[in-house]
Amino acid sequence: MSEQNQILQSTRQEELLYQVSELNQMLVNGQPLEAFEKFYHGDVIMQENHNPPTLGKDANRERETKFYGNITELRRNTPLKVATGKDTTMVEWLMDFTHREWGAVVLHQVAVQVWEDDKIIKENFFYSLKP
Repeated sequence: MSEQNQILQSTRQEELLYQVSELNQMLVNGQPLEAFEKFYHGDVIMQENHNPPTLGKDANRERETKFYGNITELRRNTPLKVATGKDTTMVEWLMDFTHREWGAVVLHQVAVQVWEDDKIIKENFFYSLKP
Protein backbone atom coordinates (compact mmCIF):
# COMPACT_ATOMS: atom_id res chain seq x y z
CA MET A 1 0.00 0.00 0.00
CA SER A 2 1.38 3.42 -0.92
CA GLU A 3 2.05 6.04 1.72
CA GLN A 4 -0.75 8.22 0.32
CA ASN A 5 -3.26 5.32 0.55
CA GLN A 6 -2.14 4.60 4.12
CA ILE A 7 -2.74 8.25 5.05
CA LEU A 8 -6.17 8.25 3.41
CA GLN A 9 -7.12 4.99 5.15
CA SER A 10 -5.88 6.32 8.49
CA THR A 11 -7.89 9.53 8.03
CA ARG A 12 -11.01 7.53 7.13
CA GLN A 13 -10.60 5.35 10.23
CA GLU A 14 -10.24 8.49 12.38
CA GLU A 15 -13.47 9.87 10.86
CA LEU A 16 -15.28 6.59 11.51
CA LEU A 17 -13.99 6.47 15.08
CA TYR A 18 -15.27 10.01 15.66
CA GLN A 19 -18.69 9.17 14.20
CA VAL A 20 -19.13 5.88 16.05
CA SER A 21 -17.95 7.53 19.28
CA GLU A 22 -20.59 10.23 18.89
CA LEU A 23 -23.22 7.59 18.11
CA ASN A 24 -22.19 5.56 21.17
CA GLN A 25 -22.30 8.62 23.42
CA MET A 26 -25.84 9.39 22.27
CA LEU A 27 -26.85 5.80 23.10
CA VAL A 28 -25.22 6.02 26.53
CA ASN A 29 -27.01 9.35 27.12
CA GLY A 30 -30.40 7.74 26.43
CA GLN A 31 -30.90 9.18 22.94
CA PRO A 32 -31.21 6.04 20.81
CA LEU A 33 -33.87 7.34 18.43
CA GLU A 34 -32.08 10.65 17.92
CA ALA A 35 -28.89 8.70 17.18
CA PHE A 36 -30.82 6.51 14.74
CA GLU A 37 -32.07 9.57 12.84
CA LYS A 38 -28.63 11.16 12.71
CA PHE A 39 -26.43 8.20 11.83
CA TYR A 40 -28.51 5.72 9.82
CA HIS A 41 -28.87 5.68 6.04
CA GLY A 42 -32.33 5.73 4.44
CA ASP A 43 -31.67 2.30 2.93
CA VAL A 44 -30.23 0.75 6.08
CA ILE A 45 -30.40 -3.01 6.52
CA MET A 46 -30.28 -4.27 10.11
CA GLN A 47 -30.06 -7.90 11.18
CA GLU A 48 -30.00 -9.59 14.58
CA ASN A 49 -28.03 -12.84 14.78
CA HIS A 50 -29.45 -15.16 12.11
CA ASN A 51 -32.92 -13.59 11.99
CA PRO A 52 -34.16 -12.19 8.68
CA PRO A 53 -32.88 -8.66 8.02
CA THR A 54 -35.09 -5.61 8.44
CA LEU A 55 -34.92 -3.42 5.33
CA GLY A 56 -35.08 0.37 5.18
CA LYS A 57 -35.03 3.19 7.68
CA ASP A 58 -38.80 3.29 8.27
CA ALA A 59 -39.06 -0.41 9.16
CA ASN A 60 -35.94 -0.22 11.34
CA ARG A 61 -37.16 2.95 13.08
CA GLU A 62 -40.36 1.09 13.97
CA ARG A 63 -38.35 -1.87 15.29
CA GLU A 64 -36.03 0.37 17.33
CA THR A 65 -38.97 2.38 18.72
CA LYS A 66 -40.70 -0.81 19.82
CA PHE A 67 -37.53 -2.20 21.45
CA TYR A 68 -36.64 0.94 23.39
CA GLY A 69 -40.30 1.58 24.23
CA ASN A 70 -40.42 -1.76 26.04
CA ILE A 71 -37.41 -1.04 28.25
CA THR A 72 -38.76 -0.13 31.67
CA GLU A 73 -35.38 0.21 33.43
CA LEU A 74 -31.92 0.66 31.96
CA ARG A 75 -29.26 -0.17 34.53
CA ARG A 76 -26.24 -0.25 32.25
CA ASN A 77 -25.49 0.60 28.63
CA THR A 78 -21.74 0.53 28.11
CA PRO A 79 -19.59 0.28 25.00
CA LEU A 80 -16.67 -1.97 26.00
CA LYS A 81 -14.54 -1.97 22.84
CA VAL A 82 -14.55 -0.17 19.49
CA ALA A 83 -12.71 -1.15 16.31
CA THR A 84 -12.59 0.51 12.91
CA GLY A 85 -11.69 -0.77 9.48
CA LYS A 86 -11.97 0.50 5.92
CA ASP A 87 -15.68 1.40 6.04
CA THR A 88 -16.62 -0.69 9.05
CA THR A 89 -16.91 -0.16 12.77
CA MET A 90 -17.48 -2.79 15.45
CA VAL A 91 -18.69 -2.05 18.96
CA GLU A 92 -18.88 -4.50 21.83
CA TRP A 93 -21.72 -3.53 24.18
CA LEU A 94 -22.89 -4.60 27.61
CA MET A 95 -26.49 -3.76 28.43
CA ASP A 96 -28.38 -4.56 31.62
CA PHE A 97 -32.07 -3.68 31.48
CA THR A 98 -35.61 -4.72 32.27
CA HIS A 99 -37.83 -5.32 29.27
CA ARG A 100 -41.61 -5.25 29.53
CA GLU A 101 -41.94 -8.62 27.74
CA TRP A 102 -38.62 -10.35 28.55
CA GLY A 103 -38.03 -9.29 32.16
CA ALA A 104 -34.51 -8.63 33.47
CA VAL A 105 -31.89 -9.03 30.72
CA VAL A 106 -28.12 -8.81 30.47
CA LEU A 107 -27.19 -8.37 26.82
CA HIS A 108 -23.62 -8.81 25.63
CA GLN A 109 -23.60 -7.74 21.99
CA VAL A 110 -21.29 -6.91 19.12
CA ALA A 111 -22.62 -4.46 16.53
CA VAL A 112 -20.89 -4.54 13.14
CA GLN A 113 -21.65 -1.40 11.16
CA VAL A 114 -20.89 -0.70 7.50
CA TRP A 115 -20.80 3.01 6.64
CA GLU A 116 -21.67 4.71 3.35
CA ASP A 117 -21.91 8.48 2.86
CA ASP A 118 -21.21 9.00 6.59
CA LYS A 119 -24.27 6.92 7.53
CA ILE A 120 -24.69 3.32 8.59
CA ILE A 121 -25.99 1.38 5.59
CA LYS A 122 -25.80 -2.07 7.18
CA GLU A 123 -25.66 -3.24 10.78
CA ASN A 124 -25.48 -6.75 12.15
CA PHE A 125 -25.97 -7.53 15.83
CA PHE A 126 -24.46 -10.65 17.35
CA TYR A 127 -25.47 -11.40 20.91
CA SER A 128 -26.50 -13.77 23.61
CA LEU A 129 -29.20 -13.01 26.15
CA LYS A 130 -28.81 -13.86 29.81
CA PRO A 131 -32.07 -13.51 31.76
